[in-house]
Amino acid sequence: MIATVFSAGIYGIEGYLVTVECGLVNGLPSFELVGLPGAAVKESKERVTTAARSIGMALLPARKTVNLAPADIRKEGAVYDLPILLGLLAAQGNIEQQLPDDSVFIGEISLRGELRPVKGALSMAMAVQQAGKSKLFLPEGNAEEASLIGNDLTIYAVRHVQQILDHLTGKQLLEPYVPEHLVQDTPDAALDFCDVMGQENVKRAMEIAAAGGHNMLMSGSPGSGKSMMAKRIGTILPPMTSEEKMDVVRIYSIIGEGSRAARSQMRPVRAPHHTTSAAGIAGGGQGIPMPGELSLAHNGVLFLDELPEFRVDALEVLRQPIENGTVSIVRTAGRVTYPARFMLICAMNPCKCGWYGHPSGRCRCTPAEVKKYRRKISGPLLDRIDIQVHVRPVPLKDLSERKPAESSADIRARVIAARERQQARYAGTKTRCNADMQPAQLAEFCRPDAAGQALLDAAFKKLGMTARSYDRILRLARTIADLAGEECISAGHIAEAIQYRSMDRDGA
Repeated sequence: MIATVFSAGIYGIEGYLVTVECGLVNGLPSFELVGLPGAAVKESKERVTTAARSIGMALLPARKTVNLAPADIRKEGAVYDLPILLGLLAAQGNIEQQLPDDSVFIGEISLRGELRPVKGALSMAMAVQQAGKSKLFLPEGNAEEASLIGNDLTIYAVRHVQQILDHLTGKQLLEPYVPEHLVQDTPDAALDFCDVMGQENVKRAMEIAAAGGHNMLMSGSPGSGKSMMAKRIGTILPPMTSEEKMDVVRIYSIIGEGSRAARSQMRPVRAPHHTTSAAGIAGGGQGIPMPGELSLAHNGVLFLDELPEFRVDALEVLRQPIENGTVSIVRTAGRVTYPARFMLICAMNPCKCGWYGHPSGRCRCTPAEVKKYRRKISGPLLDRIDIQVHVRPVPLKDLSERKPAESSADIRARVIAARERQQARYAGTKTRCNADMQPAQLAEFCRPDAAGQALLDAAFKKLGMTARSYDRILRLARTIADLAGEECISAGHIAEAIQYRSMDRDGA
């Protein structure tokens, strides 16, 4: 006899429907899984066999074949335990009723029959909904995450496989899962810009970066506050839209952190160590490639401290995602494209010892050594960073007086107001902020007045800018004007934008 059960799988960030066909025929006892199963899927045989015995429905000693269709997509994970078990029980007659065509089953099963959470539940729930199915049975630990898609799909949160068997046979029906109001994780109160003494020019640059979604590089000696300020960038970013939130939860769901991401009020802020490999930055791994730091920072911030200490190949993988907002990973298991639209915030020392330009004069690096150290950052990557600022040592007066600085809440209010102007300007397009502007939008919305254009032309010739840096100055000036509530880009806005290209002026 053959029984068919519907399940779901995940490939990259996208879910898809999987048909699980289970057949039993007379012959020598065996258990075959076909349809490109991965290692974890092949291990389902042992889990399913033991779980069936634990609930008093041992599998018959027959020739068992399970086909996972479509057969041309590699299946990964333990998500197919539940549908395989239900299909085999139906095939051997333990479930007399035909398994419903409108229902989808996903979940890992323990040896005692409990259901354990799986990865990618939100994307799979979206695929189930798009396929026209109306019911989804999944582990209780995934119900909260899957419920984010809305009320069009009836979700059943299951703790033990016996609950599903009782539901299918009519002994005791499961109640549909009713999502509770998510208790949002509050931001870390210890992180606030009011703790940052001095550095008003750098905080202003960070405000502009947050308002327009611009990339930023800080260069300064140790102890000047670069990392301290970078850790607080998340506290001044605008809240995510519902669409942005859904994308973030889908990505984190793939690594098993979907529920935590669903509860967070903050945009993601990722800070990988400088020893992280290129695969760790871009994504990869055995089997279907997993998202890396670029994708985990999607709709948030990627903070790279000690930028020149990162491996060259790890830095170079940043270039294309900064431009396109996606990262494509090609491995033997296939090609996967993940979203990767993030703000890049970097920090570096001005030289190898870190003290070049410090008032103490303790730096002993030669000019050649300083230049060699800075050249670890390639020109094409540097060209993609809109804001480049030198972070000076904090004066003793600012440290000793300890006057309260402006709070993150005050800065964030201005950032949100600027973003609202941008959302109104780009309504009906895919552009979310000034940093994402397309060439046609740049030409339409970034026209400086006569004085501003003359200043920009002069700077272009004097600094030897590229066409990309020219465009990025215009985007930056547009954000500065938005923060000021002004529609026209003036010479003052252009001048401030130019001063944030410090490495262009230094010729580094």
